[in-house]
Amino acid sequence: MAAGKGTRMNSDLPKVIHKCLGRPMVHYVIRACKDAGAGEVCVIVGYKGREVKDAIYDVVDYVEQKEQLGTGHAVKCAKDFIGTEGDTLVLCGDTPLITGKTLTELVEKHRKEANGVTVLSAILDDATGYGRIIRDAAGNFEKIVEHKDATEEERACKEVNSGMYIFNSEALSASLDLLSNDNAAGEYYLTDTIALIKKIGLKVSALPLTGDACDEIRGVNTIDQLEEAEQIMCHRED
Repeated sequence: MAAGKGTRMNSDLPKVIHKCLGRPMVHYVIRACKDAGAGEVCVIVGYKGREVKDAIYDVVDYVEQKEQLGTGHAVKCAKDFIGTEGDTLVLCGDTPLITGKTLTELVEKHRKEANGVTVLSAILDDATGYGRIIRDAAGNFEKIVEHKDATEEERACKEVNSGMYIFNSEALSASLDLLSNDNAAGEYYLTDTIALIKKIGLKVSALPLTGDACDEIRGVNTIDQLEEAEQIMCHRED
């Protein structure tokens, strides 16, 4: 997903093509996806889509999200690309620290467990602002609750949603058709597909990152966060 404007970057450039160590940050997401074995990659563009396409030198397909109506709407724009065969990774174009190694682990867990969807999560000391992964007494995935909607007990949970997933393609396509924007923001949320997939009886699971690996879910929304991502990347390469 790479359709957002990124207003907090204080720049006219689309957020995902701001450079991290000399390359557009979306490049690192594409590379991680291919390193994990993705046969085809589709970038969902929106704001200044032509500039995004011109900045990406990786071999990818594109679809356009003409109106920014939420993450679920963005993925729905790629429904023809997704199809009904195999599995589909859904990633964020502003998370340049994600690695092929982690995505490979996510794919392997998803397929080993025959899940309908597997969420990439992380255990954070400070989970403020993130959606929480709520598990039942047996430790099984129960639901995702947004921070603003969470109870005090749920906010005490340290496992958070990264916004990155692998779906059974057929289940994803079917659930996208059932999405509603009946909420305060009037948007279509991708997280609603997870509840729909769980409701039809398919298994939902989450792979939690811990320790330094949690840096991989960092989203870049400001220039300061971009500089922090560059520092982390430099230390990796050292």
